Amino acid sequence: MAVTLEAKKRSEFRHSSLTKIRHEGNIPAVVYGQKVESTPIYLSESDFIKTIKEVGRNGVFSLNVDGKKHEVMLTEYQTNSLRNNIVHVDFLAVDMSKEITAEVRVNLVGDAQGVKDGGVMQQSLHEVSVTATPNEIPSSVDVEVTDLQVNETITVADLKTSRSYSLNHDAEEVIASILPPKQEEEINSGEQQEEGTPEQEEGRETESE
Repeated sequence: MAVTLEAKKRSEFRHSSLTKIRHEGNIPAVVYGQKVESTPIYLSESDFIKTIKEVGRNGVFSLNVDGKKHEVMLTEYQTNSLRNNIVHVDFLAVDMSKEITAEVRVNLVGDAQGVKDGGVMQQSLHEVSVTATPNEIPSSVDVEVTDLQVNETITVADLKTSRSYSLNHDAEEVIASILPPKQEEEINSGEQQEEGTPEQEEGRETESE
């Protein structure tokens, strides 16, 4: 591949070792998948960011781990919002000839006529699941909404997709719709009432690397 990201194997797993890696401007990571046992690694945070900007969120690139190269995709990353840095990354080693499934961002494109007329855009689906060979996974799926009117809806069936990948969704699943202003106010009012109900406050759970 044209783009190569350098990485090294990790042999220390204590918290102090991970802290040291991060303080030196690196990211703890793991690579797993096609013909690769799960391998703890670390790599430069700045090089990682540069690579993802170049190939895209779902792009394929070469990961060179101590001289051994793997074609990989980024599957997951964790950030520290307080320090504004990346704290862990997962890479999936792929076979370029075999299909995989990935989550792809949905972009609404255009200024909807219904919004200009006072309606409120409601996006129900922010990501779609697609299946394709690694090189055919799109970086995003664009949805044209310019002509969308108040009370109209765009569903998965309306997407103009490439034949190079398939969508793993019900055709009738709603992507976006435009609500009349009054209906939007009613929805917001209902949400506020639910948040104030004691029964809704009980039993909440929270869930982390």
